[in-house]
Amino acid sequence: MGLIDKLKSWLSSDDKKSNRIIDIYSPISGEIIPIEQVPDVVFAEKIVGDGIAIKPTGSKIKAPIDGTIGKIFETNHAFSMQSDNGIELFVHFGIDTVELKGEGFKRIGKEGQYVQKGEVILEFDLPLLLNKAKSCLTPVVISNMDEMKEMIKLTGQVKAGETPILRIRK
Repeated sequence: MGLIDKLKSWLSSDDKKSNRIIDIYSPISGEIIPIEQVPDVVFAEKIVGDGIAIKPTGSKIKAPIDGTIGKIFETNHAFSMQSDNGIELFVHFGIDTVELKGEGFKRIGKEGQYVQKGEVILEFDLPLLLNKAKSCLTPVVISNMDEMKEMIKLTGQVKAGETPILRIRK
């Protein structure tokens, strides 16, 4: 069964109605890149979780799902979230961006805040970061994959808060 057939069967099944299939939306506009292409072994080898990366455009990082913001890194380049249905995810803008000590990032959301899909959590200065960061590829990973049955990774151009990037069967 090919990917398209699998997606069709998922969407027509009772799983969708019972909320066992969960869409994760893009936190950032841009293009989906395979996680294995991220120039950091922690992400490329899925040490912190499985998912995708996004080559960013725009200036905002939005909530990819309804849920609660966990930790927002002091340097405002990454955050964790837990969805209403128990998915733990991690969004990390760029590679080695922690070394910029917050330059190019602005915190909008707060730790412990409940957000809905599409609400802005962080803002960033893409031209500055393209110039100063090792890479701007932004991994989006599910950190509790052991609790999930299956993940489908979508591809193509995405719009923050609007385009699904991952489809999870829980």
